[in-house]
Amino acid sequence: MSVPDYMQCAEDHQTVLVVVQPMGIVPEDQFFRIYKRISSVSQVSIRDSQRVLFIRYRHHYPPENNEWGDFQTHRKVVGLISVTSCNTAKEWPQTSDRFHGQKEVFGSTLYDSRLLVFGLQGEVAEQQRTDVAFYPSYDDCPDVEKRVEDFVESIFIVLESKRLDRATDKSGDKLQLLCVPFEKKDFVGLDTDSRHYKKRCQGRMRKHVGDLCLQAGMLQDALVHYHMAVELLRSVNDFLWLGAALEGLCSASVIFHYPGGTSGKSGARKPGVSSAADAGKRHRPGALTTNAISADTSTEIGRAKNCLSQEDIIEKYKEAISNYGKYKSAGVIELEACIKAVRVLAIQKRAMEASEFLQNAVYINLGQLSEEEKIQRYSVLSELYELIGFHRKSAFFKRVAAMQCVAPTIPEPGWKACYKLLLETLPGYSLSLDPKDFSKGTHRGWAAVQLRLLHELVYASRRMGNPGLSVRHLSFLLQTMLDFLSDQEKKEVTQSLENYTSKCPGGMEVISLPDGLKLPPVPFTKLPIVRSVSLLNLPASLRPHKVKGLLGQGMSSASPFIYSPITMHSRGDERSKKIGEYFNLVTLMSFNCLQIISSVCYYGTFLNMIFANVAGYHTSVFGVSSDCLLEGLVGVKSSGCMVEVVPSLPRLQLCTSLPRSAHLSSEDLSTSVSLQLFNGETQQLTITLENIGTEMLNTLELTSKTLSTKEKLFGEFLTWDLQDALSHLPLKSGQSVSIPVNISAKLDFSGQENLLHDLNDDGISVTGLPVSSPLRQVLKPRAENKPDMTEGQRTLEAVLTFKYSGGAGEVEGYYRELSLGVRVDVEPSVFFTRVSTLPATSTRQCHLLLDVFNSTEHELTLSAKNNQDLVLHASECQRMAIQVDKFDFDSIPVMDHDALRLATVRQQEEKRQQVQGGLINSTLDIHWTIISFTKGSCPDKTASVEGVLNQLILEHLQLAPLQWDVVVNGEPCDCDMIADCRVGDAVPLEVKLTNRSKSAVGPFSLTVIPFQDYQNGVQNYDLQDAITFIGSNTFYMGTVNPTENSVCVGALLFLYTGDFYLNIKFQDDSTARDLPPAWFCLPSIHIRAQEPIQAAA
Repeated sequence: MSVPDYMQCAEDHQTVLVVVQPMGIVPEDQFFRIYKRISSVSQVSIRDSQRVLFIRYRHHYPPENNEWGDFQTHRKVVGLISVTSCNTAKEWPQTSDRFHGQKEVFGSTLYDSRLLVFGLQGEVAEQQRTDVAFYPSYDDCPDVEKRVEDFVESIFIVLESKRLDRATDKSGDKLQLLCVPFEKKDFVGLDTDSRHYKKRCQGRMRKHVGDLCLQAGMLQDALVHYHMAVELLRSVNDFLWLGAALEGLCSASVIFHYPGGTSGKSGARKPGVSSAADAGKRHRPGALTTNAISADTSTEIGRAKNCLSQEDIIEKYKEAISNYGKYKSAGVIELEACIKAVRVLAIQKRAMEASEFLQNAVYINLGQLSEEEKIQRYSVLSELYELIGFHRKSAFFKRVAAMQCVAPTIPEPGWKACYKLLLETLPGYSLSLDPKDFSKGTHRGWAAVQLRLLHELVYASRRMGNPGLSVRHLSFLLQTMLDFLSDQEKKEVTQSLENYTSKCPGGMEVISLPDGLKLPPVPFTKLPIVRSVSLLNLPASLRPHKVKGLLGQGMSSASPFIYSPITMHSRGDERSKKIGEYFNLVTLMSFNCLQIISSVCYYGTFLNMIFANVAGYHTSVFGVSSDCLLEGLVGVKSSGCMVEVVPSLPRLQLCTSLPRSAHLSSEDLSTSVSLQLFNGETQQLTITLENIGTEMLNTLELTSKTLSTKEKLFGEFLTWDLQDALSHLPLKSGQSVSIPVNISAKLDFSGQENLLHDLNDDGISVTGLPVSSPLRQVLKPRAENKPDMTEGQRTLEAVLTFKYSGGAGEVEGYYRELSLGVRVDVEPSVFFTRVSTLPATSTRQCHLLLDVFNSTEHELTLSAKNNQDLVLHASECQRMAIQVDKFDFDSIPVMDHDALRLATVRQQEEKRQQVQGGLINSTLDIHWTIISFTKGSCPDKTASVEGVLNQLILEHLQLAPLQWDVVVNGEPCDCDMIADCRVGDAVPLEVKLTNRSKSAVGPFSLTVIPFQDYQNGVQNYDLQDAITFIGSNTFYMGTVNPTENSVCVGALLFLYTGDFYLNIKFQDDSTARDLPPAWFCLPSIHIRAQEPIQAAA
């Protein structure tokens, strides 16, 4: 026997074998429908008897196996059912002949046979025959099962008669020697009269009768015959048949102990054995005669041990298999016995002993097996190992079977069968196709073996022509086995994945296999590995804001946009407010083991929603798209983010005439620009706003904020005119508007005083006393004091904020903000290192002296209003004198009444100085221009003196509250005016005081002192003989109230010609000492006395 039956089990010894075969052309699906109905009749209770006949059906059975029917009767084909199609009566004779031919194949062993004919109707079909059944069609055959039961009962009748014939054989010593096929040639010429031969015949016949009893449902009788056969066969060393007798004894005992069977099938076997009591009550006609088998077996039953214990069953199996092993031609019998023993041990939960039987089965040599037989053998070994709980061993043999399906010797490799078997090995190697099973706890199984198996799955699916399946398995390998791959293996796997996805991109769909298995998607949660998840706010340019007046209750008015993690129930969700068109979902702080992705940050769109839960993120790695859920990430606590969606708003895009700057002083800025300006320089920035959204822009506001700086800024840093832009609203999608913004860098122009020590040597003083030096003087700074002007670079920063709204969001009170950062690096230009004043010839004017230093590397020109230009070379310092009218500071309002009431004294003083300095600076209108630059590209730049004016200078530039007017001979004397008069004529002198202060002043005493200046430093005050006063030279002036005036009148008489000067001095009294000296500055009076006209004639 060369073809083993791997489905054999111990209870099969109790069955009779019936072959069901198609005959002629029978549709395969129809045949197996009928075969399934036939095989459902697996046991039949015999009428008028308590016995049950068990049937084993096969649709294919090798004829050579039938030759071993005498050795074990359950291997003998005793019944044949043929299924055929016959449509016409003409086909019937041929069909009948075929049936007879088919019976001849098993004719020597057949007890009975049946022919089921489908499709034939008419006269032939109406014939009543016991061996043939006619049916109109495969669908119209209601009594198939009933005919099969009748057929089985006929088999039982033959079986029972044969059992009785064998048991009551009267041939005495001339018993037939039962043989297996390979023994027949060995027994030729054997002495048949020897005692040894007779015992051999008796032992084999006893064993054969035991088989018949077992099939006929007489279990106790079978046990007795098996025991007797074992004793007889052991005495003559008939090892092959001894093994068969032992196996029969084991099978009968197994049937007794395990009525449900050992095959593991769901349908339980019905016990159908006669009890020992029944056997004792009735006569058993199956007893042998005195020479052969006794007619009464009661004595044998008493001696026999009858049924083996559960432990003895295994021992007898081992002995039987050991005996089989002595015969090379009994390899199939030995293999099947091992399989039966394993099934029994599986029920007994004795896995280790079962593994020994299986290990023996592995090494049984069955000769040259076909590839299909090898696949079947390894598959059955896998199933048996699985049955005893050896899952990894089972997976090993199933994998061997899978590899056998695509062996090089097979002309057409079965890649589909290989793939199916490989899938069945996964549980044995602790593998699952669900990546979720690998995210819990530590890794299970041998990673190296798992990697090999996954690679084989990838290769098999590719050879099947299913690239999508290859991508899924390779993605699974990369996701679950990443930690066990070397750098080179990672490179190879990723390259392979990229090659596969170039033809078939990977996705998140579930892949359904033909056998119903579904492959779940494989999200790449390890590429990258997510460490933490946080909900980010929108970029500043997209962030929605709520108008403060429309904030709901419970909202903070200090923050129109809520961005606070809020605990949702017990899930720890985060909530944020997003706009209906654009929003940033999550940012993932990740670790990238393959250096593919540094971080993941995604945008999305929600329309017509109030709340949305963000449960994961999306990636695309190596052509595989993944949707990763946050709740499935190891080490990440967040399970989702709740997003509040607000109505749609317009979206503006900002462009500037200056290039963008990479330097962002704040993360909330949409963009920023950076430029360099000289101190005092102004440059225009053109900002273009384009509506790139879908909503119409209705409102636009522009504000600026200068960031905190240590530098003091004079004037406005950023100025603009928004009226032209507002005239273009509403702004539709795709339209743009431009806004010019002037950037003015005007910081403190004060410099280091030690630059001009040399200029102070000429007697210049801030006190206003006369000096003899010219108004301009050039000075090169001292080498040891020359400053490093590169260290003087200063920075100004400001933010322009555009607040705009429109669309449905405007109705709900939402708006957006767009911020532009402006950074200006201010280079030093000119410095006012020292400021002083000199009195002018007029009491209402003075000279402002500015020491100017050129800190640039260029030659520049400095100019002031109504003043000559001053040229300064690089690193050159010069003095500029500017004649200015004194200022009436008291008439300038400093601040309103409410601000004045709330301000401190220091704040009031600072504000007063700021206003006064601004007035002086605007009056001077100082500009400078770099000569080497073209005038068109570099206009005049301003220079401010506000930062260098101290309190003393301001007092000198202030117009005194007491205004003194001197009139000589009818003409006012001021501004170097010379009053002409004639010798001998009376010259009237009038001194007028106008009180512009806020309080009354006086009384005052004034004395007029004449003198002559010889312009050589000598002044002559002894002029009694040259000038005489008509009246007193001292004037008295009473109290003068505010806004009032007082006039003193006198006269002089010049006796000689010449240039005379009058110096009016105040008496040193208490009233004058209480007022500042600057209030008593009277003009110097120059009178020129000439000869009388008559004398000249």
